[in-house]
Amino acid sequence: MLNATTRIRRLRRRLTVLFTLTSTAGLIGLTLYAAHLNNSLWRGQLDDELHRRTSRATALLVYDPGERLVFDGLIEDDVDSGCPALTVLAHQANGPVPVRRPRRPCAKVADKDLVAIARRATADVRQPVAATVTDQAGRQVRLYAEAFPNADFSATGGAVVVADDMSADIAGHRQVVLLLAIACAAFAGLSALAGHMLSGRAMRPALAALAQQEAFLADAAHDLHTPLATLRALTEGALHDDAWRGEALSRAARLAARTGDIVDDLLTRARLAAGVTPIRREPLRLDQLVESILDDTPTAGHRTRVTAQPVVVTADPALLRRAVANLVDNALTHGHQPGAPADVEITLTADGTIVIDDDGPGIDPGLAGELFDRYHSGGQSTGLGLSVAAWIAHAHGGSLTVGPSARCGARFVLRV
Repeated sequence: MLNATTRIRRLRRRLTVLFTLTSTAGLIGLTLYAAHLNNSLWRGQLDDELHRRTSRATALLVYDPGERLVFDGLIEDDVDSGCPALTVLAHQANGPVPVRRPRRPCAKVADKDLVAIARRATADVRQPVAATVTDQAGRQVRLYAEAFPNADFSATGGAVVVADDMSADIAGHRQVVLLLAIACAAFAGLSALAGHMLSGRAMRPALAALAQQEAFLADAAHDLHTPLATLRALTEGALHDDAWRGEALSRAARLAARTGDIVDDLLTRARLAAGVTPIRREPLRLDQLVESILDDTPTAGHRTRVTAQPVVVTADPALLRRAVANLVDNALTHGHQPGAPADVEITLTADGTIVIDDDGPGIDPGLAGELFDRYHSGGQSTGLGLSVAAWIAHAHGGSLTVGPSARCGARFVLRV
């Protein structure tokens, strides 16, 4: 069975492929439309040019008194020279027959093709006709024919046909199609890259939430395993030993309280990491907060002293209380020599800095940088309480540092 991270990454790949396919399909559609539009445009422009040439030629054709075609107007206007090549076909009994050919044929079109399109033009004089044929050199040629009347305008006298080589236009169109295909491929590649980046950005919150969930589960499993195992051992021992039951229950009660503190720290840290715990800032008397924490903290024979000045800070009372309580609890638990009571001194300065000194063994300088990471404490605990205190300090824009104390122990400095 695939784990959640693998499923999310597979979903990201699927989203990337789907986005790429959708974008590519759209790009291909636009490319085909652009190619079709380009083809229609240049063919339309070519037909317009040929139509202007046939219209000009038919207007210049006249008849002599013997009802024979006179081409002087074509010669004077020079309309039948150059390209496109112009051919005049007269209507006779057996069909259209070429009576004037181009002086310089640009395209060698077979007479049968000229006769065929002229026959179509004279059969329907309402509009010119066009066709594409292949000349004797194998090139595609565009034919355009327009009928002209006979001498007394009673019937059609024939048709004017122009022929233009489309090789250059077709080559240009193919070049445009090639450029469009290259652009489509490039944009498809960019679309795939953009889809991968966008899907990664979309999956990032899910991966972050999954990482936070796994971190919370790891913290819970690590921190609660030993207390729960000890609590189970105490309760099982109390069930089988009446003489030890009182001591076991007393230790179980303390351990249950400690386990509750661990759970609170776990939840606080998880909420801070997930950003679901809003920082409720309000003015509070920091000196009164510290004194109330000491009043609520069981000292169990340890000594605590407070030197405080009245000071007001803007902070979240619940979170700041948790941070200070964790630091005091850490000093009472670890800040003393083996077998001796702890002597903890707490100093509160006017700028809102809390300094906690103990007379314990101190902190190894090599561990000071890792002390506020979870699972690092320098003692027998997990260090989760110090990690939470550091998170709370940073959430308030402050800091939590540790160093040697003048009393040879450790000094924790909390600034908010």
